[in-house]
Amino acid sequence: MKRVFQIIPIVLLIVSFWSCKQEEKPAERPNIIFIMSDDHAYQAISAYSNHLIETPNIDRIAQMGMLFTNATVTNSICAPSRATILTGKHSHLNGKVDNHFPFDTTNVTFPQLFQEAGYQTAMFGKLHFGNNPKGFDQFKILPGQGKYYNPDFITKNEGNIQVEGYVTDIITDMTLDWLQNERNADNPFLLFYLHKAPHREWLPAERHLAEFTTRSFPEPATLFDDYSGRGRAAREAEMNLLKDMHWAGDSKIYPSVMDELGIEETSNWGKAAFEGEVGRLNPSQRAVWDQYYWPINEDFKKRYPKMTEEEKMKWRYQRYMQDYLGTIKAVDENVGRVLDYLEANGLMENTIIVYTSDQGFYLGEHGWFDKRFIYDESFKTPLLVAWPGKVAPGSKSNEMVQNLDFAQTFLEAAGIQAPSDMQGESLIPLLTGQTDKWTRDAVYYHYYEYPSVHMVKRHYAIVTKEYKLVHYYFDTDEWELIDRIKDPQELNNVYDDPAYAEIRKNLHTRLDGLREKYGDNSQISQRYLQEYLDYLEENKSYAGGKNIELLNKIFEDRRKEKGN
Repeated sequence: MKRVFQIIPIVLLIVSFWSCKQEEKPAERPNIIFIMSDDHAYQAISAYSNHLIETPNIDRIAQMGMLFTNATVTNSICAPSRATILTGKHSHLNGKVDNHFPFDTTNVTFPQLFQEAGYQTAMFGKLHFGNNPKGFDQFKILPGQGKYYNPDFITKNEGNIQVEGYVTDIITDMTLDWLQNERNADNPFLLFYLHKAPHREWLPAERHLAEFTTRSFPEPATLFDDYSGRGRAAREAEMNLLKDMHWAGDSKIYPSVMDELGIEETSNWGKAAFEGEVGRLNPSQRAVWDQYYWPINEDFKKRYPKMTEEEKMKWRYQRYMQDYLGTIKAVDENVGRVLDYLEANGLMENTIIVYTSDQGFYLGEHGWFDKRFIYDESFKTPLLVAWPGKVAPGSKSNEMVQNLDFAQTFLEAAGIQAPSDMQGESLIPLLTGQTDKWTRDAVYYHYYEYPSVHMVKRHYAIVTKEYKLVHYYFDTDEWELIDRIKDPQELNNVYDDPAYAEIRKNLHTRLDGLREKYGDNSQISQRYLQEYLDYLEENKSYAGGKNIELLNKIFEDRRKEKGN
């Protein structure tokens, strides 16, 4: 009996050790679905505000998880934003500073790391740059900006194809087909589900034309901003709804109607964009299109000769919102299709779902459309993250987070080591309620593409929850200080206000520190500028036809500096 009693503790120890090992089994790696639209303003998501549109399906992600109210970008323009997301590096390091400069393909992108770690990877929709995305087992992507109707796709296994239908629906069909028929249930997956909408020139789906071409929307308080409280950058930008938006491509005024009314575009782009998009419609699609847009044109022909400039501005705002928000309606419906599939197939439990945009967008604020500026409407971006069991449903965060952080967040969630040269910070502490581990209180921003379309000057900035300190450079040397708390509409530059002297001094010091931290400086900026100007001397049309006079002066000054 004594021998038996001696054996029992050993057996119990083995059983206890085995039980502990079972309890310590690593958690199953999460699936990740990264949903990104193009130019989707946070103002057009009802989880942020329902004054323009209801987006119940996108809102579901916030209801399941966290809504970020201070999510921002490092460079508010399409391709550079996407490069930052993929690399976890600022533009000056990944090389994609604007839509012209090529992406440095020697960069390591985080999908490559996921693929190497055994994740199944796929991308469907709009990448915007490069025809062979690295790190994906499967992809079907739009060439460049892509088209709304009957779009072309570059595919990994089928070559170049054209698919009849509406782009938002088609991208979703491809995504759901992959989930149903190609996904390997034995491996976690990383899925990029990337919408073209609501990028310019905003063509809604046929099914939404009846509703949206007849709706009216509230005007922003700053629709008629005169920029008197700011400097040259705001005054000289070319993003005004009335002066700079195209009548044909943007407002859908038929070229024949423009000719009849004697309306001239500032460039040939407007009519070309109209023909490039509307010209793709098949006969049945075109019939539906004309059913709703031709009456708008007929009414416009009667009203235009009598309209004041203010009335034209108001008219253009409504036309803009009707089409822009109409494209978002389809995005929201299709996000709902994907969420429904996940729920129906038991994939919601261990899946991180992210909804974001490559940047924000102006919806008439300051009289503008487009993006590029450091002002909130383009600097801030929507960010909604669900992770059942990890992120508290209905939670919110107002911390200063950036698209720079996505790569490291996903890598940490998957247990994959992030490269040491990535510059973001994982959002996992914020997502899981460990806010004491979050230390960032300011972010860095740098925009480069000038002179070019929209003529938003080059600038870099530091932004905190309370302030923005901005430096505009190249053909100007101006500083701007915005009090984000007292001046939420960002109408007044208080840089020279004595009451802000200490704040200004502190922000300058902190801005210098951020530039050093992220490896940015004036020498790098000057190199990119000179390379860009070299390109423009041979390709002036890239900067927009109406900027030729300015470009000629810039090039003349360059030649004088060089002594030629």
